[in-house]
Amino acid sequence: MSTEIEQYAAQLVTSMALREAALGDAVRALAPAAGSRGLDVGCGAGLQCIMLAEAAGPDGHVTGADVVPEFLELGRGLVEEAGLAGRVTLQEGDANQLPFADDAFDWAWSVDCVGYGPWDPMPPLHEMSRVVRPGGQVAILAWSSETLLPGHPVLEARLQATAAGLSPFTRDMPPERHFPRALGILRSAGLTDLRAHTLAGAAHAPLAADVRAGLASLFEMRWPGVEAELEPAHLAEFARLCRPESPAFILDHEDYYALFTYSMFVGRVS
Repeated sequence: MSTEIEQYAAQLVTSMALREAALGDAVRALAPAAGSRGLDVGCGAGLQCIMLAEAAGPDGHVTGADVVPEFLELGRGLVEEAGLAGRVTLQEGDANQLPFADDAFDWAWSVDCVGYGPWDPMPPLHEMSRVVRPGGQVAILAWSSETLLPGHPVLEARLQATAAGLSPFTRDMPPERHFPRALGILRSAGLTDLRAHTLAGAAHAPLAADVRAGLASLFEMRWPGVEAELEPAHLAEFARLCRPESPAFILDHEDYYALFTYSMFVGRVS
């Protein structure tokens, strides 16, 4: 496993403690039926596959597909540790050309992948719809907002306006391509019975060790390489508040509070 992939995989696993409650709410909103068969597109290390398999029950089955073999290798170990090896299968698969038969699943979902980036969402959505039986659900979810630096709104707004802060979007992306407009994207893909859910997550001091580690990991994933885009005053404040080695690291504040949201858009295959 390359150092870059290994580091990103570790960040995904570490940040799961922070995101688990919101994603658990998303699983409950999807409400996979007991005994159902589902697909997680862009499953990464399979962390959501584990949650989905638990929701689908002992007679259900979840397949995770991803294009990064190293993620899948890590995920198989996590699935084994969770005691779900017989209920979760992880395999290589491109979202634009899924290696599954028509109507193979009762539902499909994708987190921070399909519809969440500068690439065309329609091919993977058509593929997800193809492999889900008529009447089944297709859901796409993504991180949609955050307040991670309480009391410092100007710095946080400046960070959000950087290239990393805007990622995976770009400054010239058409409005209808942004993830909060995903109801229109699902409609264009031919899905019906559309609905949207907002799932909130929060953390506050005193922070449990795993949540603190998740937040620190999130800072690294959310704002990599922003230093070149910050003015000197903002750069100094960023280093003071967002670097673990700083004596003023914001996660050490006794009144720290963070809030973030995931948005989930769901439609049915007609």
